[in-house]
Amino acid sequence: MASNIAIVTDTNSGVMADRAQALGIHVVPMPFVVDGQECYEGVNLEAGHFYDRQAQGAVIATSQPSIAKLQSLWDELLTTHDEIVYIPMSSGLSGSCDTARHLASNYNGRVEVADCMRISVTQREAALDALRWAAAGLSAEQIRERLEADRLEASIYIMVDTMEYLRKGGRISPAAGAIGSLLKIKPVLQIQGDKLDAFSVVKSLKAAKRTLLQALEKDIHERFGGVENVHLYVAHTNRHADAQALAQEMKERFASDDVFVDQLPLSIACHTGAGALGVGCARILA
Repeated sequence: MASNIAIVTDTNSGVMADRAQALGIHVVPMPFVVDGQECYEGVNLEAGHFYDRQAQGAVIATSQPSIAKLQSLWDELLTTHDEIVYIPMSSGLSGSCDTARHLASNYNGRVEVADCMRISVTQREAALDALRWAAAGLSAEQIRERLEADRLEASIYIMVDTMEYLRKGGRISPAAGAIGSLLKIKPVLQIQGDKLDAFSVVKSLKAAKRTLLQALEKDIHERFGGVENVHLYVAHTNRHADAQALAQEMKERFASDDVFVDQLPLSIACHTGAGALGVGCARILA
């Protein structure tokens, strides 16, 4: 029997309000600040305008959802649901998870905050898993426990065109950012668990794609036991044609039609800039 549980995530999962409703998931918009103005993707700032402002040197920073707005959403959902499972972005990349846990302590166990240590397409997959487990009758606590037990069963590898925005956001050292800009290199980064790590350095898109696919293939076979055990993803910022071409290459290389393509939300593009291109996988969970 299905549990009456609301599954909630934030828009760093790539799930925006229009798609969330179709999926049966609720989302918390992730704010970011552009030249002092609080912005929300698709509400008061569209992608094209954002990338123009970023390229022009606007001062951009990410932020957490306000506690008041998060509390308001939870209160509203608990009038029609028995429990909530909230799946924020990885605690290793933002303080929003700790903030949500502190707030949840006031709800007498009715709100479970799952630190699934994911972001983007793999965070979205965690929300879909939670939705499926709720339909199967698991409690909010059981869903949180499963999400956290399986949180490392995913990987993302992503190339960025420049390290400038990672440097500005404090994600890498100023020295590393300066060297990257000087040499015109394209860093490939790895997101696994709570860490954003340097993985490789390349000098062309062709080399980057080769590095991304080799890293993904190694994970598929050595960590997950074969492509039949994973979902595959391509994610990008303002690189639609390259993303579709890479997805087609993955379908042919891995003999799989299970390749989901998504544009990274602007709250992540604040750190990557335009031109990011990534691949990922997550274990198919029972």
